[in-house]
Amino acid sequence: MWIPFGIFLLLVRATVFFLLPYKLSILFLHFTGLRGTLIIPDDCRVSNELKQLSKEGGLLYVCNHRTLLDPVYLSMGLVQVRPPSLSLAAVTYSLSRVTELFAPIRTVRLIRNREKDSKMIEKQLQQGDLVICPEGTTCREPYLLRFSPLFAEKTDHIVPVAIDFHVSMFYGTTAGGYKSLDPVFLLMNPTSHCSLAILEKLPRSYTCKGGKSKFEVANHVQALIGKALNFECTSLTRKDKYMILAGNEGIV
Repeated sequence: MWIPFGIFLLLVRATVFFLLPYKLSILFLHFTGLRGTLIIPDDCRVSNELKQLSKEGGLLYVCNHRTLLDPVYLSMGLVQVRPPSLSLAAVTYSLSRVTELFAPIRTVRLIRNREKDSKMIEKQLQQGDLVICPEGTTCREPYLLRFSPLFAEKTDHIVPVAIDFHVSMFYGTTAGGYKSLDPVFLLMNPTSHCSLAILEKLPRSYTCKGGKSKFEVANHVQALIGKALNFECTSLTRKDKYMILAGNEGIV
């Protein structure tokens, strides 16, 4: 019974989001039921530090993966704490071309080739900030999948981000259905709440340049995000998830 109303609400939300600037669209989306909470460290608004980092290379925001719209919600949150002139791109994998076409932020597609993906991440960090979800797939249960350590080698400017969603009707993620419909169902919810916590930037001593291995860095970031969300950290991989839920390895 709700689906016709949900489709209308989806169209209204999407239209306003694309036509209005972020700060205006956030207010309207809040009015329509898409609410959120932003938690930031005390020194996150130091724009001079962010501008200096932009000259050395962008910040790498490492986020757990709840829905396909995680990078979009992060970009909306970052509007409140950083210079608007800094660009933000999102690393994607197996995202539908339709979703990429309508994405409000720039997307960078990885191909699961370690050497090529590594060079792509380095290139994007030279151009601006980048958000990556090292779990490799969405997970709607209260635990974190294993974090791929690829991101840990690329920069020592790493900012962990903890994100969680609470929806009223439709989950914004699927394991066996069409992934391109995930954002559609998420935005069709009568109400939803996104909790976004931008954590402290990793100190140099906890990065690869500070002497840690890439696995130690990845596990440390996973632990920080898990603690912030009160989620259980696991060693389950993307393939494990799909084998358990869909009976395949999640290969597109």
